[in-house]
Amino acid sequence: MSSIFNFSFSDEEVPAEMVAEESGQGAQNSPYQLRRKSLLPKRTACPTKTSMEGASTSTTENFGHRAKRARVSGKSQDLPVTPAEQYLQVKLPDEVVLKIFSYLLEQDLCRAACVCKRFSELANDPILWKRLYMEVFEYTRPMMHPESGKFHQINPEEYEQPNPWKESFQQLYKGAHVKPGFAEHFYSNPARYKGRENMLYYDTIEDALGGVQEAHFDGLIFVHSGIYTDEWIYIESPITMIGAAPGKVADKVIIENTRDSTFVFMEGSEDAYVGYMTIKFNPDDKSAQHHNAHHCLEITVNCSPIIDHCIIRSTCTVGSAVCVSGQGASPTIKHCNISDCENVGLYITDHAQGIYEDNEISNNALAGIWVKNHGNPIIRRNHIHHGRDVGVFTFDHGMGYFESCSIHRNRIAGFEVKAYANPTVVRCEIHHGQTGGIYVHEKGRGQFIENKIYANNFAGVWITSNSDPTIRGNAIFNGNQGGVYIFGDGRGLVEGNDIYGNALAGIQIRTNSCPIVRHNKIHDGQHGGIYVHEKGQGVIEENEVYSNTLAGVWVTTGSTPVLRRNRIHSGKQVGVYFYDNGHGVLEDNDIYNHMYSGVQIRTGSNPKIRRNKIWGGQNGGILVYNSGNISVITCFFF
Repeated sequence: MSSIFNFSFSDEEVPAEMVAEESGQGAQNSPYQLRRKSLLPKRTACPTKTSMEGASTSTTENFGHRAKRARVSGKSQDLPVTPAEQYLQVKLPDEVVLKIFSYLLEQDLCRAACVCKRFSELANDPILWKRLYMEVFEYTRPMMHPESGKFHQINPEEYEQPNPWKESFQQLYKGAHVKPGFAEHFYSNPARYKGRENMLYYDTIEDALGGVQEAHFDGLIFVHSGIYTDEWIYIESPITMIGAAPGKVADKVIIENTRDSTFVFMEGSEDAYVGYMTIKFNPDDKSAQHHNAHHCLEITVNCSPIIDHCIIRSTCTVGSAVCVSGQGASPTIKHCNISDCENVGLYITDHAQGIYEDNEISNNALAGIWVKNHGNPIIRRNHIHHGRDVGVFTFDHGMGYFESCSIHRNRIAGFEVKAYANPTVVRCEIHHGQTGGIYVHEKGRGQFIENKIYANNFAGVWITSNSDPTIRGNAIFNGNQGGVYIFGDGRGLVEGNDIYGNALAGIQIRTNSCPIVRHNKIHDGQHGGIYVHEKGQGVIEENEVYSNTLAGVWVTTGSTPVLRRNRIHSGKQVGVYFYDNGHGVLEDNDIYNHMYSGVQIRTGSNPKIRRNKIWGGQNGGILVYNSGNISVITCFFF
């Protein structure tokens, strides 16, 4: 038998006339004689004259050339077969043949499938291949490997092909296996494992990584069930390393380190793959060694591995679980669980990039994700929740594209932006934060577009300290305090949002803040619609403010906003309320259908009111009292 895995996975029958003739003593009666015998006439050593005279073809045919073989067809007469062949191929019950086949390894099983149509069907039995498959790979469901860097388990009952076990066996066959204690048994029993010479077995991952120079090794390493401790795993080649275990694979294959980063990916690992395992970094707290430079996974410059279906844990209090740093560091991390870590979960810095999809990031001591120093990842469909700090923290010029993430129940804000960071956050859900939803401060920027921001304990969006984000097209609702809160010299563009059902004002502007607020719907709040106070400013235009419990717009304590072309209506109190030295400009607005007056001015307030339509107020159009002043120019009252 060849030592190279060179058998066919084809189910086609081999024609009888293409099979070589068997010979040898006892061959006809052997139950292992599985090939159809050639039915050629016996050659004669010295043909007689009579036979020569009766030949109508060349006389050399019977001397040196093979006789012409009869064509087998449905119309031709059945050719006789020997009793042993007939018994094996026809009369032997399927159960007996399957029992015999169950003792064969994969190469012999495929060779048996080449004998005849019946053997081909029986040798392709999924139960036979499942037994072989689980013996070699341990998986209880087929692991498909359609192309480099892609692995996924399937439900065999739902797979379109009849034998996924055999198909997966073919895809995974060439590879090294890390199976502690098995290597000695495997290599000391060559007869038992004849035909598996291409398989390599090692006791440690380090040994397997050192075996990449083997001629027939194609870079695929299976790490079988077990706990692998304190191995030196530095990857600088495009290897593929995948856990192999029954049930939930990642729970059964555990790789941990107590002294150094558990996995380090270096330049040269551009196409490396690590998947389906638990990776831990558990430093010994009693050790004098410092772990500030160590992480569970460390991905350095100019490498782009794939990390897939891994559980990642770190008890280190001074290093992140996953650290991606440096120009050209661009991994793909997907379907991973980065949780219960004693520092940051995922840390992306120093111009690193990468794609991070469908991960669960939870219950980490610091931020679930840190992005800083021009880090610019793509983060999609991650579930970031129950953090003991902020959910996502971008700072020091950090960037990134965040799409369709669920960020909730973090102890501080769901998303924090600081110090010139400029992320783009699209179609995420940010909710049930124990403080706020989005917090932008200290000259932070960012674009927050089409998100759902709701049920946060403080404001849905906080903007402060010279920050200038864009808040566009979001639904900001049911907050336990306000919707958007802009204070401390905050700026920003708040545009096209639906802001409703919040316990305090839909938008609050204070302390010299000067945002642009336009094209929003601000409605059904339990407090007022827009509240501008403590020298707040800003341009507030073309919004629809309606059905709020208190005033549609409040302007007070030295504030000077410009309210232009808004529709302010159907409030349960006054439409626009100026008091305590509230000033500003009110022009070209429609103000109507309020329970009290359309506009009310009092206590030192002196706004400029012009070209407004004010009507339907149950207590009048404009009400001025308690030292209020007004400059009315071309207003229309109905």
